[in-house]
Amino acid sequence: MSDWEIWATIGVLCVATAATRSSFWLIGHRVSIPPRVQEMLRYAPACALAAIIGPDLLVDTQGEAQFTLANPKLLAALAALVFYLWRRSMLMTIIFGMAVFTLLRVLDIAGPAL
Repeated sequence: MSDWEIWATIGVLCVATAATRSSFWLIGHRVSIPPRVQEMLRYAPACALAAIIGPDLLVDTQGEAQFTLANPKLLAALAALVFYLWRRSMLMTIIFGMAVFTLLRVLDIAGPAL
């Protein structure tokens, strides 16, 4: 790919990003979203987060699902879930989950990290 093609691709992507993001500001007041769709959109961030985190927790580097106790990421996520249900603090849950994951990796309790 030549230099001008790279810059053209970057320019087109910039225009496409600006157009899609600004369209809600420009025509958002003219479009009404049905209440049912608005209700469903409330769950979109949680679904996106689950779609990003889920494969990282469960799939190893070879593409195999790891549902065993030898998976330190899964163990740390389960510990963080229990902690969240107990304390209901998102920041403390993140800190606790990362501490458990780090401890599992340092002590090599659950085997090598995926």
